[in-house]
Amino acid sequence: MKVVVAGSSGFLGSHLVRRLRERGHEVTRLVRRASEGPDESTWDPDGGALDRTLVGGADVVVNLAGSPTAGNPHSKKWARELRESRIRTTSLLAGVIADAERKPAYLAGNGISYYGDHGSAVLTESADSRGDALLTSVTREWQAAADPAADAGARVCVLRTAPVMDRRAAPLKLLLPLFKAGLGARLGDGSQYMPMISCRDWVAATVHAAEHDTLSGPLNLVCPDVPTNAEFTQALASAVRRRAFFAAPSFVIDKAAGAMGDELLGSVRARPLALEESGFTFRDADVRDVIATGLR
Repeated sequence: MKVVVAGSSGFLGSHLVRRLRERGHEVTRLVRRASEGPDESTWDPDGGALDRTLVGGADVVVNLAGSPTAGNPHSKKWARELRESRIRTTSLLAGVIADAERKPAYLAGNGISYYGDHGSAVLTESADSRGDALLTSVTREWQAAADPAADAGARVCVLRTAPVMDRRAAPLKLLLPLFKAGLGARLGDGSQYMPMISCRDWVAATVHAAEHDTLSGPLNLVCPDVPTNAEFTQALASAVRRRAFFAAPSFVIDKAAGAMGDELLGSVRARPLALEESGFTFRDADVRDVIATGLR
């Protein structure tokens, strides 16, 4: 297949490109600088500029572009760029796909925060979106930005990605020094469900979505057995051979985390039903598997 990938320089994008090429697919990376070879194409999402012939001639377009989620949660500029960078790129590619004569499939990046706080309820892809937490509201608009492609008849998969636990990327990269120092702490009472996925399962699931033209709609990219925050805290502490005695009170998180407080304390017990029903098998099904793989 011919695959075009936006956001290919990021942690997940670089792993995805490598895996697609290993499987024999022809991958072109959209880059914001001058291209350095035939496998790159320059685009300017802020100005709406890109090679429309390239995108329209692809079999699959993957969009992982967007500003980092990690940042100053008290900054309005950070929150604005978090939102606009995702909606702008998604909308631009959706419009080009909608205008194409032979419409490529569109794998549109998104987040598991779409659902908002649902307590202990199990959430499949048909669950509703609740609340006005920052990432929840962003993911709603982010998903809607891909609608023009679906409305025009393209196969669209919305990749509702859970935090990817890997020592080379946030959030695990940020948490490891604290846990190794014996400062690991649960958040609030720790009862909230905390979705996550390993890098290898995320890559495999995304490749699976690209290669299976019967898949469309939202996809929960999350390990099947979602842990609570308390279970995650104890699993990570055990993995680094430390104890985790501490707890960060909810009122402290609300104040310190600003716009991200609701994300840290909200509960999302998502299940990857669409992927499971399509025949995809997760290699890391629970928190201990995810952490063990992420620490390698």
